[in-house]
Amino acid sequence: MNDLFSRTSRPAPHLFGTGQDKNDPRLGDVVWRNPDQYASADVVILGCPQDEGVRRYGDREGSALAPSAIREQFYKLTPFNIRKKVFDLGDLIISGTLEETHENQRAVVQQILIDGKRLIVIGGGNDISYPDGAAMAEVFGAQSWIAINVDSHLGVRIADQRNSGTPYRQLLEEKHLDPRRFFQVGYQTHFCSPVYYEYIRSLGVQRISLEMLRSRAECDMELKEMIKQKFVHHSSEMNVFFGFDISVVRSADAPGSSSPSPLGLRAGEFIQLVKYAASLANTRMVEFSEVNPKFDEDGRTAKLVAIAMHRFCSGVS
Repeated sequence: MNDLFSRTSRPAPHLFGTGQDKNDPRLGDVVWRNPDQYASADVVILGCPQDEGVRRYGDREGSALAPSAIREQFYKLTPFNIRKKVFDLGDLIISGTLEETHENQRAVVQQILIDGKRLIVIGGGNDISYPDGAAMAEVFGAQSWIAINVDSHLGVRIADQRNSGTPYRQLLEEKHLDPRRFFQVGYQTHFCSPVYYEYIRSLGVQRISLEMLRSRAECDMELKEMIKQKFVHHSSEMNVFFGFDISVVRSADAPGSSSPSPLGLRAGEFIQLVKYAASLANTRMVEFSEVNPKFDEDGRTAKLVAIAMHRFCSGVS
């Protein structure tokens, strides 16, 4: 456990704003951050304040600022319905190359999972899905976890250097992830290369486009039914990971994104998918990536992710 605290920095105290009314407590009053409290925690928060993968990809930089911006909004919320003990581990220490940062992240996430905690990871660029997924594979085994990428893009690009567009290609090609246990959810076909789409189709990746999500009365219904159909007989042994890239939400509701789009999920639909993630007994980790505070009008995107974190903490099985 001590290694966790040498690889991370403690969350800034000023982010834990407290309530002014003793009858109206805020999460800043109740979320744990003393290292001695880690062992008793149910849910752990980890920030990854880097956007090197976004820079390499060519999108607009700024997501390195996201963990602090999201925390600032999260700790203003009330603890209503949150019964789990939540611990904020702070931020991953960023040093050296992106590859070295990813190795540090993999080691931290792996230890948290071994310790039996549920984990909320705040990016950072979408490249964080690679170390997070690699840790899932190392702890649970490549055949015993499901990855659900909720994103307007596919994340399977070929590149000379890893970046925010390559994480799932890395996981697949390094055999950390069985393609039949990989769900691409919310992708927009006008953003997807036919070559990369054929790549995931040929591997047998499960695919649910934005259009398919929106065709149902409830946006999580298609995903629920597909998981139930394919894994109902393995539910007790399958561990689940959700990667939420904020680009999946339309820019009217989430303007602060590395890659905004006028089309996408509505804020309420996004929250519904997060609540579904929380409801699954074996969801071990959720991550939120690509929030860019530099372009976030009135902090709307950071507030949306903060509410999503609240819904996960209050709804976790």
